[in-house]
Amino acid sequence: MTTRILILNGPNLNLLGTRQPEVYGHTSLTDIHQSCTDTAAELGLMIDFRQSNHEGELVDWIQDARHSFDGIILNAGAYTHTSVAIMDAIGSIDTPVLELHLSNIHQRETFRHTSYISKVAFGMICGLGAAGYPLALRAIKARLDAAK
Repeated sequence: MTTRILILNGPNLNLLGTRQPEVYGHTSLTDIHQSCTDTAAELGLMIDFRQSNHEGELVDWIQDARHSFDGIILNAGAYTHTSVAIMDAIGSIDTPVLELHLSNIHQRETFRHTSYISKVAFGMICGLGAAGYPLALRAIKARLDAAK
């Protein structure tokens, strides 16, 4: 049975590569998706890679994941710092969630230092740019393998 990972990307991440490249780098979300596809194949994982600018859609995907995914990697973007709804959705499922950020949120504006996602995620990767995504896949696989 193949391990299935849902990779969710929040608001404005569709603009990666052109939006604030001094903060987020020049790598596009399409490039990150390809990197994740390559890493997943190497690790024997199946991934579903999605992006939405809509909080409710992210909540729906998180809730639905409990039936069909073994783990979730979540880059919630700005919703990290504002969304009790996403936090509650994660807290309502047993599927492990790994929080991911391109930038180091702890070195940015003070309001970005608070993460509602961290309260319910098993871990966080931040500040490593696009390289964080393959690392997140390796980390969640290790977590799931250890739980078996």
